[in-house]
Amino acid sequence: MLRTKVFNQLARNGASRLMSTATKLTTVEVNDKTGIATLTMCRPPVNGLNLELLKDLKTSIDEIESNKSRGLILTSSNATIFSAGLDILEMYKPEKERIRAFWTQLQEVWLALYGSSVPTAAAINGHSPAGGCLLATSCEYRVMLPKFTIGLNETQLGIVAPKWFMASFLSVLPQRQAERALNQGRMFTTEEALQIGLIDETANSKEEAVEKCAAFIGTFAKVNPLARALTKQQFRSADLQQLENERQDDLEKFLFFVNQPAVQKGLGIYLEGLKKKSKK
Repeated sequence: MLRTKVFNQLARNGASRLMSTATKLTTVEVNDKTGIATLTMCRPPVNGLNLELLKDLKTSIDEIESNKSRGLILTSSNATIFSAGLDILEMYKPEKERIRAFWTQLQEVWLALYGSSVPTAAAINGHSPAGGCLLATSCEYRVMLPKFTIGLNETQLGIVAPKWFMASFLSVLPQRQAERALNQGRMFTTEEALQIGLIDETANSKEEAVEKCAAFIGTFAKVNPLARALTKQQFRSADLQQLENERQDDLEKFLFFVNQPAVQKGLGIYLEGLKKKSKK
């Protein structure tokens, strides 16, 4: 409890500075007292993961690693959306080279975040479906605000989550729960997510969520950083290595699948539904 209070106070009172990788789509702010970096997604309206946002995320994660930050907290500048997941416009009637770059960059972001050598936590301050859930579960710890939802709901969109999406989910949930949730495309409320262990804590505000994430990262303060990083790598190495070994095959499977007429039709219907909602 004392350690939590100390890190909460540091998070509130510590001076912060922006890293050089601050862009229009992400910002990285480092607390000078705790050494913890907060990586914020800033792509209106819903932090849809398009090629440009994925590139910025990868660049920011790399700089946090290279600057030897004590930890990484991932969050959103949006008050109600953590990330709405993959940008459907990248997959609907895709341009050949861009869609290849898009999926390759998504692989890069997952490898960097899931395999990060620093402690990672997600301050989930909004809805987190599909790719948003992937980012959150790729972190080691999750704190979520009330009245939002989280889950891998790809099947609801007629999309099959690849093995490495499942790996992040399985690092958090027992296989039976993960398999059922993925097959159903289920979205969990904050309360449900806490009950099954999909998230670790709840918070009443983004600021409190970031503080709790910082407190989690602070539990490693007296642990040898190299020993901690190598231990984490051993737990996650099989998942990371599998994607490294199968990256090209994974890309080709995605390209084949996303270009299927039935998938394109489903994506078109989904986009049309979004347009109708925005007009109401």
